[in-house]
Amino acid sequence: MPAFPKKWLWILLALAFLVPLLQPLLPDVVSNYRLFLVSTMIIAAIAVLGLNLLTGFNGQISLGHSAFYAVGAYTAAILMDKLDMPYYATLPIAAVMCFIVGYLFGLPALKLEGHYLALATFALALSVPQILKYKWLEDLTGGVQGIVLSKPDVPFGLPLNEDQWLYYYCLVVMVLLYWAAANILNSRSGRAMMAIRDQYMAADTMGIDTALYKTVTFGISAAYTGIAGALSASAIAFVAPDSFNFFLSIKFLIGLVVGGVGSLAGSVVGGIFYVLVDNSAQALSTFVKNDLGLQFDLSAYTVFGIILIVLMYLMPMGIVGGVYYLVRSMRSPGAKAREQAALKQRASS
Repeated sequence: MPAFPKKWLWILLALAFLVPLLQPLLPDVVSNYRLFLVSTMIIAAIAVLGLNLLTGFNGQISLGHSAFYAVGAYTAAILMDKLDMPYYATLPIAAVMCFIVGYLFGLPALKLEGHYLALATFALALSVPQILKYKWLEDLTGGVQGIVLSKPDVPFGLPLNEDQWLYYYCLVVMVLLYWAAANILNSRSGRAMMAIRDQYMAADTMGIDTALYKTVTFGISAAYTGIAGALSASAIAFVAPDSFNFFLSIKFLIGLVVGGVGSLAGSVVGGIFYVLVDNSAQALSTFVKNDLGLQFDLSAYTVFGIILIVLMYLMPMGIVGGVYYLVRSMRSPGAKAREQAALKQRASS
């Protein structure tokens, strides 16, 4: 998957930090609800990024990342509810807890490949919500009723409301995790991860400890998704087992495929996509019934399916890959020649 140009990342990041500052000028466009919606997109992007590290860069298929999301969310919720711990202090604990769970799950999963691993993670996604409802854990997890929390307070007397602060909080966490993922992938360990994805037997023959890298990658991926879950617990101020069903894993996977498998920028695009479609399905259904006069309901999964089919035909490498190749095809022949010469020079040096 092609890399996203760094200058565009810096421009988009600067624009993202400026968005809440426009609220006094554009109160209807940059409302508190829309800031909250963007915060949920950022959280989803972190979860998709975690899945991308495992599936896109290490080649292990997972249908169970909703389980790690749930573990992170409940770890944060229990710490805040039972121990009165500050919301920001729960993030590293949730990350460590999910890393341990992911690593331990990755150990037996070493013997599974392809669809067998997908089925094992599918079973994990189905079992975790039921475990959270178990009567022996009800005092801790709240059972079916879940746990009600309070939204994070704005610290240091900053002139921000709760939704503005939550937006900045989630954005800073995502930027740090994105930077960490980029550094991991550009390191020796990252190259080993991708070598296992591309040629497992060749990587093993070259002396790469494939078992270690696969289990550690599983743990890191789970940690990323657990951090997203912990952020969601603070943002939504509520956790319940039915919020983390198997379809949440499917949404993460859809976001990954639509954004771009094996692309860090694609993870961000995928997180934005699935939250946007999920929240727009009802409005689209109303438009189809009232304005177009068609008498049937469009669920979020129907919209997901239609858009996914269209994108797989038009952009099989995802939105980021499709945009990259579209921009590249529009460049002048001279620019293409210079790029090819630079690639040849880099390969020879």
